[in-house]
Amino acid sequence: QAQLVESGGGLVQAGGSLRLSCVASGRTFSGYNMGWFRQAPGKEREFVAAISWSGGSTEYADSVKGRFTISRNINAKSTVTVYLQMNSLKPEDTANYYCAADAGTAATIWRLRQGECDYWGQGTQVTVSS
Repeated sequence: QAQLVESGGGLVQAGGSLRLSCVASGRTFSGYNMGWFRQAPGKEREFVAAISWSGGSTEYADSVKGRFTISRNINAKSTVTVYLQMNSLKPEDTANYYCAADAGTAATIWRLRQGECDYWGQGTQVTVSS
């Protein structure tokens, strides 16, 4: 069964860093665009970052540009792992962070950005204290 499993969340002080990981398994995800979303209590889910299936294209929400970096890796067993390196964290970054995957190309990464994804993870909580 295909699934996305996030890890790496936690409690960090403002200005600190965290690296989130998302392991995609159960099917071949090498051809999928991947991304991160977040949802804070009482707020709607919002797009954070996306990376094309090849890793050649990335997109970021304006609120995280220059602070967050998305990347992906494929191991020898063709397991895809997507990372979100988060630096200079702010209290407003506090949210549950979700990994998502969408079958497509770099040209259709807009679809993932809009939340039209084939698979979603369960989320990992990030809390930034002031």
